[in-house]
Amino acid sequence: MKSVYNSSDNAELIARIELLHADSAPLWGKMNVAQMLGHCQRAVEVGTGLLELRRSAVGFVFGRMALKQLMNKPIKRNIPTDKNFLIPSNVEFEKEKNQLIELYSKLVVNGPTSITTKKHPFFGEMTEDEWDVLLWKHLDHHLLQFGV
Repeated sequence: MKSVYNSSDNAELIARIELLHADSAPLWGKMNVAQMLGHCQRAVEVGTGLLELRRSAVGFVFGRMALKQLMNKPIKRNIPTDKNFLIPSNVEFEKEKNQLIELYSKLVVNGPTSITTKKHPFFGEMTEDEWDVLLWKHLDHHLLQFGV
């Protein structure tokens, strides 16, 4: 499995982000490309502790089971997005793209120590390795959504 902490793997993700354009259209889903970039930022911000969200009741019940499945399978298309990860449609593409690249670049510089020890709002307690898999799969999923 590729790692967001590994410089060459991370550079691959960033190169794919760079292939996106303001008019890139999704192959599935409702988000435009700028919204997707902002959405992916939220995941990294939660993972690094820059964004703290309350644990959901559904997460208490199903979070660990869902995390276990996610570690072993690709992310399915069109699964519901938590309201905290929804981005307004009027965000600026270049700004969102640059901010996402900056967040992913910091994961290489700081490595696993950049990951928060706080619980994920849905999955609960996660290891640095689980965060690695989640962040890789999540961004890969959304880059594939936009054909890159």
